[in-house]
Amino acid sequence: MKLVFPTLAYKDKAIEYINEFYEYGSEINGSGALDWFLKESTYEKWLDRLIGAMDIANLQETKVPGLTYFYVRETDNRIIGMINIRLALNDFLRKEGGHIGYSVRPTERRNGYGTDMLTEGLKVCNKIGIREVLVSCDKENLASVGVIKNCGGLLKEEFYSQTYDEMLQMYVIKLEN
Repeated sequence: MKLVFPTLAYKDKAIEYINEFYEYGSEINGSGALDWFLKESTYEKWLDRLIGAMDIANLQETKVPGLTYFYVRETDNRIIGMINIRLALNDFLRKEGGHIGYSVRPTERRNGYGTDMLTEGLKVCNKIGIREVLVSCDKENLASVGVIKNCGGLLKEEFYSQTYDEMLQMYVIKLEN
């Protein structure tokens, strides 16, 4: 398994990945808005957005810099998950979103991929100097709660989110140099 920066070569696999969520009626998180771009724009424009999210000097004031990766199984080059790592937080992300959003495709869940992918994402955070990583999830999403706790997450707070119309939990994961 490895984190792979999205490229045009992954277009068909990325579309297949997102379509599986629709097929299973599953919520899509941590895709860096890939689902929105596939509905409203193009995969190519989404790739441009990813590059733009890394261009800190020219980033729109309302946006935060970030990195988005596919989590790819090397044996068959299948996208198993996606992870979005925010390099800075605005007020909304500090309260409700956190540094990391992620998802695992529905047919690959319950295989430990979520924990492994979040662990890899935390290594990226550590490399860039983020030592206290905030990760939020729906309180009812017990699989995500387990992944976050498996990675050292400690519950910081629980609150009702008007944005998502659900109870959220915000966890903190402390990293060491």
